[in-house]
Amino acid sequence: MKHSIHRRALLAGAASFVLAAAILVPLQTRAETREVVIGYQDMVVPWRYAQASGAVEKATGYKVTYRKLGSGADVIRALASGSIQVGEAGSSPIAAGLSQGVDLSLFWVLDNINDAEALVARNGSGVNKLADLQGKTLGVPYVSTSHFHALVALQQAGVDPSTVRIVNLRPPEVAAAWERGNIDATYIWDPVLAKVKQNGKVLITSGQVASESGKATFDGFVASRKFAQDNPAFMTGLVKVLADTDAQYRDHKADWTAGSRQVQAVAQESGANAADVPASLALYAFPSAVEQASPTWLGGGKQSGAAKSLAATAQFLKQQGTIQNVLADYSTGVDPRFAQQAAK
Repeated sequence: MKHSIHRRALLAGAASFVLAAAILVPLQTRAETREVVIGYQDMVVPWRYAQASGAVEKATGYKVTYRKLGSGADVIRALASGSIQVGEAGSSPIAAGLSQGVDLSLFWVLDNINDAEALVARNGSGVNKLADLQGKTLGVPYVSTSHFHALVALQQAGVDPSTVRIVNLRPPEVAAAWERGNIDATYIWDPVLAKVKQNGKVLITSGQVASESGKATFDGFVASRKFAQDNPAFMTGLVKVLADTDAQYRDHKADWTAGSRQVQAVAQESGANAADVPASLALYAFPSAVEQASPTWLGGGKQSGAAKSLAATAQFLKQQGTIQNVLADYSTGVDPRFAQQAAK
């Protein structure tokens, strides 16, 4: 989820906390104990079903602890500190983390965000188009994919982001501020997106932003490089579970109804309403292992889709003052090996 530069208000050096955490706390691997802590968010994706069913534990024999975190920035910080070994984050916080020197690698594309993130204006706010956001309050998670796309959308519409009051809110805080009427608009993902749509108007989606600007966003799975190096069997098993679960959804969407065990599990783990889950899942695209192993996503080195997306995101973040450094090559943070094994 999501996606667009998690998240916002563009505090200069916002990602520096990541590097500080990496320096202060040594990374601890768990190869000997066969344990792993996976950080996850509230995105509505098929993977939640595997998470709830214990599929990774069964496939790998590892003891898996799941830790729910509030944003991609939180996930990258936890990865840098060693409190988790694997985690979910949007392309924006991944780009920020790599730019700040966090020793991580992107090994799986959880989803292509497409229309699963959107900028929604609250009914009665007086915001009917992007230009109307000048002088209004926009709530987004800083340094998230949504943050990134919010800024891209504003610039594409000729709106100076500095004329918009952009406030840093995590998804639950967005929902609360929306209910209180404290924000005029938000750029967010499900399950909060489904809630705000009930009394709001979608101005633009990430799929539209990507189409107009060429700057696509995605959610990815990242791991500490050392953990991935020390635990290749676990990584292979995890990716196989991810690929199989996405394939179950892609090939049998009609079975993923509100009352199905799959959707019930997704709702349980994400905090969404089961009735909203099928429509939410339909907003994303879930690339297959073959697609992920190809240059479209993880394969192809510097010319891979993921590396180019991360580079474009980092350039934009630097322009906005959110990060200070941009790497010459973001493929150093992209690891296609496990997707390639799953694609065989």
